[in-house]
Order: sequence, then C-alpha cells, then structure tokens
Amino acid sequence: MRLTRQELRRSLHDRFNKAGQDLIEYALVVALIAFAAAAGMSSVATQINAAFTSIGAKISTYTS
Repeated sequence: MRLTRQELRRSLHDRFNKAGQDLIEYALVVALIAFAAAAGMSSVATQINAAFTSIGAKISTYTS
C-alpha cells in the first residue's frame, strides 16, 4: 500500500485537526470544573469558619 503525498498530507491534517479539537474540549471541561470548584469553595469556607467559631465559643465557655 502506497500513499501519495496528497493522501498523506490529508491524513495528517485530519489527524492533527481532530487532536486539536479534543485538546480544546478537554481544556474547556477542566476550566468548567475549576470554575465550579472555586465557586463552591466560598460556601465551604463560610461553613468551616462558622464551625470553628462555634467550637471556639464552646471551648471559651468551658475554660472561663
């Protein structure tokens, strides 16, 4: 089986275009996950802060 130069060029062009498209799709998914994680961290941080404040208040009542 022998490929002509044009067939080889077309095959490589198709392969790299698909790989580039996949890379962009993966990058968009990673960016979406990072955005969701960053948005969720604010809520989690607020809840953790409230928990530690509550624990600190209870400890201070027992040690006073």
